[in-house]
This record gives sequence, structure tokens and C-alpha cells, in this order.
Amino acid sequence: MAETDTSETAQQIRVLFDESAIAARIETLAQEIMRAEARDLLVIAILRGSFIFAADLLRALHRAGLSPSVEFMQLASYHSGMSSSGQVTVVKDIDNNVEGRDVLLIDDILESGRTLAFAKDLLVARGARRVMTAVLIEKPKQRAVQFEADFVGFESPNHFLVGYGMDVAHKFRELPYVGMIETQA
Repeated sequence: MAETDTSETAQQIRVLFDESAIAARIETLAQEIMRAEARDLLVIAILRGSFIFAADLLRALHRAGLSPSVEFMQLASYHSGMSSSGQVTVVKDIDNNVEGRDVLLIDDILESGRTLAFAKDLLVARGARRVMTAVLIEKPKQRAVQFEADFVGFESPNHFLVGYGMDVAHKFRELPYVGMIETQA
């Protein structure tokens, strides 16, 4: 366990998925995505949480022989808390036209499904030929809407996760692993 300190409580983070497990799974995901035979692929990373996963997955896609275009979209539903507000808003939109293209949405975590369902519906409405989704973490028991990712790194228990791009109140994104916060009073 890694120890951290915040202003109010001491926290420990239990590592759920370490660096080597994440790296190996990303290589496998890239091969799975390559087999999907995407045409004119546009990868859209959902900011902010996916930025580390997206960078590593993009490099793995290159090693697998793919050369996608890359875009970023920022959607918000968590704001600065530990639970979703239930309302998804576009903070930063993409610049590229998706009409007739295959799109791969990359996000850090699939919980309620609202964010990815919103993004997928938006891109389909804009004329994308096919919209696929890749997530590092899936929490299958947390769905508020019916949604399944096409490519999943790991399934996680129902705990709040940090690290590898995921945060709580803008902290812990830099951790090289995915962990669960355990608060000590």
C-alpha cells in the first residue's frame, strides 16, 4: 500500500492494477482493436481522466500497425466530487468532422455509462460510421444507463479508484497504477 496525506485525513491507497499488469493489458487491447478493422479511424480521448491511458493505448495501436487521427473531448459529470452529478456536459468539443468515419472513444472508467452513452450518441448523430469504445476500467454493477464498452482493460469492484489518470478532487492522477483509497481516521 502507498501512503498519502491530505489536509483532513491520512489516506492509504491499495494497488489494484500495477504498472506491469496495465502495460500488458494495453498491448492486448491494441491487438483487439486492430482486429476490429476500423476504417479512417479517429481516436477521441475523453478528458481528463483518460489522458494517460489514451497516450499508452495510442502508442500500442501504433505498434499494432494502426495510424489513427487523434482528438480530445472534455465532458464533465463528476466536477470535483466523488460521485457523478448525473448530468453530462461538453466542456471541450472536437474539431474534426466524424461523418463516415470509424471512431474509437477512449475513457478511463465505465461506471454509470452516462458519459460514454452521451458521447457515442453525439458522434452517431454527427454521422460517424461506427463508434467503438475502449475503457481501462469497467464497474459493471454501477450502470445508470444500458451501455457496454467494446474493449475493456479490467473489471473492478465497486470502489472509488485513483491513479493512472483518475483522480479525486484533482489529486492522484500521476500515480503509475490504479488504486483504491482507504481512509484512516
